[in-house]
Amino acid sequence: MPGTRGLRRTSTLVAALGALVVVTACGTGGGGGDDQGGGRTIRIGYQAFPSGDLIVKEKGLLEKALPEYTIKWIKFDSGATVNTAFVSGAVDLAAIGSSPVARGLSEPLNIPYKVTWVLDVAGDNEALVARNGSGIKDVKDLAGHKVATPFSSTSHYSLLAALDKAGVDPSKAGLLDLEPQDIVAAWSRGDIDAAYLWLPTLDELGKTGKTLLTSRELAASGKPTLDLGVASTSFIEKRPEVVTAWRKAQAQALDLIHDDPSAAAEAVGKQLGTSSQDAAAQLKQGIFLKPADQADDKWLGRPGKVGDLAQNLLSAAEFLAGQKQIPAAPELSDLEKAVYVEGLSDAVSE
Repeated sequence: MPGTRGLRRTSTLVAALGALVVVTACGTGGGGGDDQGGGRTIRIGYQAFPSGDLIVKEKGLLEKALPEYTIKWIKFDSGATVNTAFVSGAVDLAAIGSSPVARGLSEPLNIPYKVTWVLDVAGDNEALVARNGSGIKDVKDLAGHKVATPFSSTSHYSLLAALDKAGVDPSKAGLLDLEPQDIVAAWSRGDIDAAYLWLPTLDELGKTGKTLLTSRELAASGKPTLDLGVASTSFIEKRPEVVTAWRKAQAQALDLIHDDPSAAAEAVGKQLGTSSQDAAAQLKQGIFLKPADQADDKWLGRPGKVGDLAQNLLSAAEFLAGQKQIPAAPELSDLEKAVYVEGLSDAVSE
């Protein structure tokens, strides 16, 4: 990595901690489901990418299912800041990419949380784009150019995988750690030549750039990434009924994406501040499971037989270890314990 790597990583941590100051200042600190202001509060971290999670939020599905609780939705820009929030105890459940989860379950973070849901499998909704006029025609051309991505995200993982596949030393590509909104600003100024990012920001860059590689293509070559729902272990132990209700709400959202894509796009569009047409196009670029698929051996699995998701997380952790992003990958048995399958079948069978 270039000499600015440490500075960038420090800036990301400072930004994340700054976000947590805002969160805790709003009275959302403390243990999940605790009495706050006379009512029990559930703190949910979300990210503004097209998914069933935004449908759950827009339609108030969890609020309807749990009227006795106060639901607080807290927005995050990347998986790195979500991990920081879990470390500080500022959230109970959250949407986060599989690569940050693999990092979170590894040394030195060792975050006590578990995977509860697969929100989506990355397809064309995450991609590497090169700015028009940069002279970059393929991944090999990234050497000697400035490439931005949010570090510790699925896009960062995919970018490293793309460079590895192309035989490009990451230290030869000027990797910059920027959040999505900062990438747009740097792109417009001509400060960066390429970026690996997700929707909806990806669409903005695509107006003046060329797609070089998508996460769908990387998945086909053995480096799949996913967006996951996770919950803190203590929250699962304390409020398993809330996790079940959350899963059922997510299942309703997946059903809407498959059965009534127009209604799904309308809800997602409202959350993203875009048109239903744009939201519909963005949803089509992701890969969304059917609710019953969550308990399949390929994904979360079931009690007594954790699914292949644990192996996916291990592969991601092993790659990150090989890239010197983490000290070492956890044992598969530890990752299997971090996949929460209890009650899953009941939540997706209705």
